[in-house]
Amino acid sequence: MADSAPKETAPIVVPELKTAGDGSRKVSTIKSSLLSYLKEISGGYMKLSDEQLLEIRKDGPMKNEKGEANKVELNVLMDYMTRRDSNAMKPLKGSDLDLTHPLSSYFISSSHNTYLSGNQVYGDASAEVYKNVLIRGCRCVEIDVWDGEERKLEKDEDNERDKKGTREGLRSRISDRLRKHRSPSPAMSSKEKTPNKNKVQDAMPAPWTTASTRTRAEPRVLHGHTLTKEVPFRDVCDAVKEGAFVTSDLPVIVSLEVHAGPEQQQIMIDIMEQSWRGLLVNVSTDDLKVLPSPSELKNKILVKAKAAPAKSAQASAELATSHSQNTDTESENEKDSSSGKPKRKKSKTIESLSVMAKYTRGYHFKSLTASEATLPTHVFSLSESKLMEVHQSHGPTLFSHNKNYLMRAYPSGARLSSSNLDPTVFWRKGVQMVALNWQKFDAGVMLNEAQFAGSGGWLLKPEGYRGSASGGATITKESQADAMEYKKLDLMVEIIAAQDLPSKGDSRFERLHP
Repeated sequence: MADSAPKETAPIVVPELKTAGDGSRKVSTIKSSLLSYLKEISGGYMKLSDEQLLEIRKDGPMKNEKGEANKVELNVLMDYMTRRDSNAMKPLKGSDLDLTHPLSSYFISSSHNTYLSGNQVYGDASAEVYKNVLIRGCRCVEIDVWDGEERKLEKDEDNERDKKGTREGLRSRISDRLRKHRSPSPAMSSKEKTPNKNKVQDAMPAPWTTASTRTRAEPRVLHGHTLTKEVPFRDVCDAVKEGAFVTSDLPVIVSLEVHAGPEQQQIMIDIMEQSWRGLLVNVSTDDLKVLPSPSELKNKILVKAKAAPAKSAQASAELATSHSQNTDTESENEKDSSSGKPKRKKSKTIESLSVMAKYTRGYHFKSLTASEATLPTHVFSLSESKLMEVHQSHGPTLFSHNKNYLMRAYPSGARLSSSNLDPTVFWRKGVQMVALNWQKFDAGVMLNEAQFAGSGGWLLKPEGYRGSASGGATITKESQADAMEYKKLDLMVEIIAAQDLPSKGDSRFERLHP
């Protein structure tokens, strides 16, 4: 009787690695069973073609006519396995890649305190981080800008280098950092400390310069009131330009949190216009009814900045700022409130910086029924805790607002280790920009990676989460539960391989039975 038992699959032989004379490691043999395995696991939606297999082998078949194995470099195989053709993620449907809806109809991959590469208290900072996250698919980065210092001359820099690394030098740097935050800006004279009511508030400030252009003070990027490192604002702008459109041509939103004075804000404008020449949006939005689409803003940088106080209501704007329940100023305000200290008055955004924010103009959040809550270009930024409070009290209104207008959520100031919130909670509320600490590769960042895989950083919301394409929508009572039809999902997971499994009887893994 013929044996009807299925044939056993030939074991997969791990390629033998040998060290070449130049020190590099190469694959000396790859058996046909490995190629058969690659073919088998690719038999779903994306089957490997003979041409692709040949590309792996580069030098032709694994064995020649005499049965001798051809050499294949390991990096060739690894390069292929990390290409899009080998991606385990199924490509997005064409409808999910539709870029013709208003900006508010998309989830946007976003970063929080982008300049930091460590924790929120004494971590390192670098301009290169901006380039890195943008290439990885981030489309909304954050820049915290503070007044700069006059640059030291070469002689002073040599003395500073001599002290660097010593205990005295560290103590001096900490003392200088604390003094900077306690004392007024060096550009502010004693006369300027007392406001002159007769002075035109929105007069264009002259650039802040010194006798030597080499020592001109330029804005800095840092996490205020902490011991984190600082980065020149100019370097950050250059890094944004270098990384913005390497892997995606979809628009990039630069969220500015401005703590600098008027003079330094004007220098910020000069630097941005120099670094991002040809990339900024320069249109009038006075009669705008609905936000443009991402397809209309390809290869463009959108500046997000707070709206300048109204000229006729300067005093009331200052009062509203000091009593605002929530603002774009993030961890500083939360720390002040938790310590019981009065909130520090923030720098006012000058008019010329505010007008750079064409479609993304920030407003202090008062309520979802405030007059600015229906402006097409407004953006509310709320901390995770504040947003949850609003959801508890006005859930349907919050969801309805986010169908037509932009909102940004950011981690609580208590997340000192740069841990992340669960972004899915806020995506379900329709929040477009859920800012994460990308330097912490935790569950939050992994979910973000999965959410935006293959989307270029702009993912179209489900239909029930999108608003009117013509604008002028009114706030309704529809909640997220009413937004779409819920279906049962059967999920099957096939485990192909595993490693580091516990041995049988290991008491640490009683519930795991490999």
